[in-house]
Amino acid sequence: MTTEIFNDNNPTKSDMELRGPDAHGQAAMLLVESLLHGLIARKVLSVAEAVEIVATAAEIKVEVAAEWGDSPATMLRSLDILGAIQTSLQRDIADK
Repeated sequence: MTTEIFNDNNPTKSDMELRGPDAHGQAAMLLVESLLHGLIARKVLSVAEAVEIVATAAEIKVEVAAEWGDSPATMLRSLDILGAIQTSLQRDIADK
């Protein structure tokens, strides 16, 4: 009989594989993006203002990433998500 010993130094699967995507984070991002689009549709915010809000969030993320203990990879993933939202909004500017 073979007994395998595992420890934290040699994980068999990454944390992401074990946990799956962050459901809370996904829901929060969907809610925020939907809120921005809803505010634009109701003319509470202009598309340019919404793009500026997302750009500010990205700037703040860069400033606080080290303080929050984010790895460079985590910071870049966050910036990629914000960038995708910003691109989505910028398409609305181009369509007008």
